[in-house]
Amino acid sequence: MKAIRFFFLALLLFQFSCKSQNRKLNGVSFVASRDTISHETIKPLLATNTNTVALMPFAFVRGVNSPNVIYSQQRQWFGETPNGIIQYAKAFNAKNISIMLKPQLWVSRGEFTGYIEMKNEEDWKTLENSYADFILLFAKIAADINAEIFCIGTELEKFILNRPDYWRNLISKIRKVYKGKLTYAANWDEFKRVPFWDVLDFIGVDAYFPLSDKKTPSISDLEQGWQEHKKTIITLKDKYKKPVLFTEFGYRSVDFTGKEPWKTDRMEGNVNLIAQTNALKAIHNQFWKEEWFAGGYVWKWFVKHNRVGGENNNRFTPQNKPSEKLLKELYAN
Repeated sequence: MKAIRFFFLALLLFQFSCKSQNRKLNGVSFVASRDTISHETIKPLLATNTNTVALMPFAFVRGVNSPNVIYSQQRQWFGETPNGIIQYAKAFNAKNISIMLKPQLWVSRGEFTGYIEMKNEEDWKTLENSYADFILLFAKIAADINAEIFCIGTELEKFILNRPDYWRNLISKIRKVYKGKLTYAANWDEFKRVPFWDVLDFIGVDAYFPLSDKKTPSISDLEQGWQEHKKTIITLKDKYKKPVLFTEFGYRSVDFTGKEPWKTDRMEGNVNLIAQTNALKAIHNQFWKEEWFAGGYVWKWFVKHNRVGGENNNRFTPQNKPSEKLLKELYAN
């Protein structure tokens, strides 16, 4: 009798393990707010079948050649501070929503973080020490909140290519305080050159690949546009034997959304809700069925659901658009 009970217990544990390993990360990038969050504020998100969120505390640098990382300032919004991250995580964990903690840098005037590069060795050392203090603070918080994934950086190509030894050493330090899964969010045109995928758990990609020059590309057009990019992703996946995670993905509800999906610097553009839904459907068709694909995080979701998005909005958020309904259907599968 004991042997039979043991057999069934082992079978249940095996089935649970298989389900956990096959679970896709159906995520959103959750934008910080001035205030705390509650069940009511995250209720619309729960309705989309999202099972994970990226929380994004920001630090600031004054320019791409500035070595000082500034963070945990009183002027920052609550949701970007250590206390805010802890409060958000508790609210999401209470609803069985897992966390990817994804600290990021913001350069003054919106300059691209991939261009951060120091002009002398002294400044490089200052940047390295300052960034390590920032990232290790949030690595400890990631451990405290039981974050499923910790992202060690976002779109920092020149910093990484200039200082690869620093990054390997930093990863070792992070693993001493945080025992979960690690990734790095590489820009879509950077991920092929990241030198430390071998010591991370996921190949992380901010997946804003150019797919189509058409005003309103069809799902088929967009899937065709994915083919060469997908081959490159598979080649890298095979090289490192690591699952791929889209640390960010998304499309504006605007004409030509598949042409340069990374562009966020201009507000103008005719609203095109169909283009956005087609693009989200195409990326899901191409990747979510793949065993080696871990999932991804839509860019982006705001706290005050009833005040954002809508059918006159041409930005990234799917909120209050046909894309929100589509996301619910895609994530349900």
